Amino acid sequence: MSGFLAGGLARNYVAGSWSEGDGGRTIAIEDPGKGEHFADAAQAGETSLAQALQAARASFERGDLADMKPSDRGRLMLRVAQEIRGLATEGADILCRESGKTLSAAHEEFEEAAQYFEYYGGVADKIEGKSIPLGPDYADYTVFEPYGVSAQVVPWNFPVSIAARSLAPSMAAGNSTIIKSPELDPLALAMLGMALERADVPAGAVSILCGLGSDIGAKLVASDEIDQIVFTGSVPTGQAILHAAAETVTPSLMELGGKSAAVVFEDADIDGVLNSLKSGIFYNAGQVCSAMARVLVHRSVYEEVVARAAELANGLSVGHGLDNPDHTPVVSAQQLSRVEALTSTARQDGARVAAGGTRLDRAGHFMAPTILADVDPASRVAQEEIFGPVTCITPFDTEAEAIAAANGTEFGLVAGIFTRDLARSHRVARKLRAGQVFVNEWFAGGISTPFGGVGKSGFGREKGLEALYNYVRTKNIAISLKG
Repeated sequence: MSGFLAGGLARNYVAGSWSEGDGGRTIAIEDPGKGEHFADAAQAGETSLAQALQAARASFERGDLADMKPSDRGRLMLRVAQEIRGLATEGADILCRESGKTLSAAHEEFEEAAQYFEYYGGVADKIEGKSIPLGPDYADYTVFEPYGVSAQVVPWNFPVSIAARSLAPSMAAGNSTIIKSPELDPLALAMLGMALERADVPAGAVSILCGLGSDIGAKLVASDEIDQIVFTGSVPTGQAILHAAAETVTPSLMELGGKSAAVVFEDADIDGVLNSLKSGIFYNAGQVCSAMARVLVHRSVYEEVVARAAELANGLSVGHGLDNPDHTPVVSAQQLSRVEALTSTARQDGARVAAGGTRLDRAGHFMAPTILADVDPASRVAQEEIFGPVTCITPFDTEAEAIAAANGTEFGLVAGIFTRDLARSHRVARKLRAGQVFVNEWFAGGISTPFGGVGKSGFGREKGLEALYNYVRTKNIAISLKG
């Protein structure tokens, strides 16, 4: 493949061309389904970053995207979507091997990336200001302007779709963008550069760099050339980025961790709860910020839910992502050790292991699908994000008790309610401390629904029309018509 791969080395997309990074340094990429080396990525350093920053600023000052007719900008984004789909088969194979997710999930990720460009391409010419009435002697109106250069740091759990989720509205608004890809699985994301290149996105308008977060990631977000920061990832890294942003007074958009709770009432459809649990905690091996990490169950149906959840977990097929099993590995040996350690801590704190609880004895980084019952809401495993295939089940007796437990962490990304009582679903949804509430189906919603958290889950919103306004700033123009 031209561009993206050269001599077996995945290259960086910098200022409209392909770069082998700085000083010949590379990053080894592992196949977590086998626990062995898969490929190498060129490591970007300060030289590559400087080139990307210079090119992004020059592109913005030229107005490559900002001064393009909005309808033309929208058509450009539709071409990007088409090119993403053209690369999806090869890209999904690469993403599956480097991230550990199933091949079907990898295909879905490329499709979702294409849909982001279609969605925001369709609204590029609809970013409209408003007229403000001040009387006959004045004309007053607002316009939305792009920030300039947007720095976007992308996580490893959904690298292609999350990059598209922020890049597409950034482009629709007319910004230049620099993406810092995750070092664990940067290969498929680099293919997004190929889609941009093939769609004739202006050189410099978008760069995609693979480098160590402690190296170019930290330097990128601290640069005076950056006008906006978008980050998805852990709370500690987000806090470090916010410290850097405070120094330069750079507007930031943060989508951080979660410890989301589903509240299962006594009248819930238990089959529906189990279907949601399968996708909510075992999809992508639980490496989802909005995972169904806690399940609060009314005591009258508690033991039934625990038994059926354990049966579900024990019955999942396990294997390499290429075989499309129910359950796949976590992304790295380090992540596996962390998940297993937190599960062990739960035992010590009195939790009952209803299923799983240990790593699997096979090649690769596999944690058994795990159900923890009788979990104390105040315990570490109920408070800390695990980011693995582990859910915590806790009984409750009253609605107020359930709401208090659901809201009883530092996070507030999503929450869920399972009940046939329509009035209760509305009432409880309003009381849950979360940016998004699912009712009777975990992961309900889609690209057009706003997504983001409160508390230590972050601030700002991605997805939907609301996200678009994170990538522009409002200018007011007030004109005196007197005399």
